Amino acid sequence: MIQCAMFSATHKPVSRFLLSQPWFAALSPAQQDDMERKVFTLSAARGAVILPANEPTQGWYGVLHGLVKISGRATKGRRSDFLGVAAGDWFGEGAVLKNESRRYEVVALRDTELLCLPSATFHGLFESSIQFNQFLVSCMNLRLSQAMAMIEAGRTRSPEQRIALSLSRLFWNRTRQLDLTQDELASLAGMSRQTANRVLNALQQQGVISLSMNRIRVLDDAALSRLLE
Repeated sequence: MIQCAMFSATHKPVSRFLLSQPWFAALSPAQQDDMERKVFTLSAARGAVILPANEPTQGWYGVLHGLVKISGRATKGRRSDFLGVAAGDWFGEGAVLKNESRRYEVVALRDTELLCLPSATFHGLFESSIQFNQFLVSCMNLRLSQAMAMIEAGRTRSPEQRIALSLSRLFWNRTRQLDLTQDELASLAGMSRQTANRVLNALQQQGVISLSMNRIRVLDDAALSRLLE
């Protein structure tokens, strides 16, 4: 079940999230108050589609807490997972910039709450705030780096390197403990579950990661980086 809520001053996670944004701090008090009245939240339980595909985007989304994956439907009804987005990060800037329908669905991998910065507010900041545009450029540069890394991985990388990339800080900078099933990680890395399982067990034996029930903890980022060299 998806729940939608308007922001209120008593919603401390939303307030903390906005205050942590460098562009928000640069706004005037009146602009900050206006934005706090306009943003709203969406929440969903683990496994639910929190944002369906092929619907008009409502705005730009930040993950207040939880974890989501961005997925598309491939041929024969199969799902293709492209990206995971953890708490503290934003996504969906392409759709809101172009005022187009969302091409992919967003699935909650944990109980999740999203903050939505409405499209009109987004475009107002885009037209008036240097700090907002600087932050937006950094987000888009990250997405470009991730896309190029995924293209390269699909063409030239070994399974070990593709798993290392999928676990790296390029995709999960804010968390080193991932509540992902091996099926989900295999899908993100573009390989079979059997291959992903083999690679993950080898990495665990080397002390690079630890595995438990639907949980992967990265123990040695330096070793992951060496695998990618």
